[in-house]
Amino acid sequence: MHHIDNLNEIKDFLYKKEENLSPFAQKSLHTKGRAKKEHLIDPFRTEFQTDKERIINSKAFRRLKRKTQVFYTPKNDHLRTRLTHTLEVSQISRTLARILNLNEDLTEAIALGHDLGHAPFGHSGEEALMEATKNGFKHNVHGVRVVEVIEGLNLTKETLDGILNHTGIGKPYTLEGQIVKIADRIAYLNHDIEDAIREEVIEEKDIPQEFQDYFGTTKFERINTVIEDMYINSLNQDEIKMSEICVNFLNNLRSWMFKNVYFSDKTKQEEYKIKKIVSELFEYYKNLYGEQDAIDYVAGMSDQFAIATHKEICQK
Repeated sequence: MHHIDNLNEIKDFLYKKEENLSPFAQKSLHTKGRAKKEHLIDPFRTEFQTDKERIINSKAFRRLKRKTQVFYTPKNDHLRTRLTHTLEVSQISRTLARILNLNEDLTEAIALGHDLGHAPFGHSGEEALMEATKNGFKHNVHGVRVVEVIEGLNLTKETLDGILNHTGIGKPYTLEGQIVKIADRIAYLNHDIEDAIREEVIEEKDIPQEFQDYFGTTKFERINTVIEDMYINSLNQDEIKMSEICVNFLNNLRSWMFKNVYFSDKTKQEEYKIKKIVSELFEYYKNLYGEQDAIDYVAGMSDQFAIATHKEICQK
């Protein structure tokens, strides 16, 4: 086995590459660090590359492949799962980070980790846990617990901040985290349109003309319209911004999707059963192990595992 004489040279080379990034980019050398000091330094990866690899190799990341995005239809392999959604968010985020000359590694780490705290069965599962638990349940808050407490990944504070603030009113303090927050919305609105058409919840012609005129008629046109707007409004700025018109169109499209897709009769027809499964599993494990352990266990379940477990313990 060959050994490299000076491993520090490799790390120095990686840090030097980051010197060419935008002055507003988060550099690895200036990370706020990790909660626990680590004595072994990886000579081949920057701090944010390390985060990315830890996330990809986590058990929580692997389980995303069997967690619902919106439509619970296990027979249809073409519908998005949490994993494919995560990959699409990562791709949009990296595209933006690259053209804005920001840190792609940090952006990708946040994107890959942003949904690790999601419960089974998409937002219906999250709502069930929110209603059943004493202090509520938010997947972004639980996501930080997953990576730090349950998996013990010891990620950098920048990555944790991006995971925590990718949704809700919080704003990530890095531009890379701000990119992911918007890219998450861009991704799910666009792929949920595609999945809703595939599931015959809506038809292409149902999409209001105003959205087609502004965003375009294909998924890639819609995505690129928002990417272009973000690029124009964020280049060489100290925050990630969109024009007022783009923000308004995105918000209006989101409202239309809630009314016509997320809250449609066809989408919600399984919700009662899903909430029953999640809430009964939670109560069962809470009585055995206490609330926090029950949250950790049930939230970590894949859809199929939750169904099988519920059948085994709640339908005897």
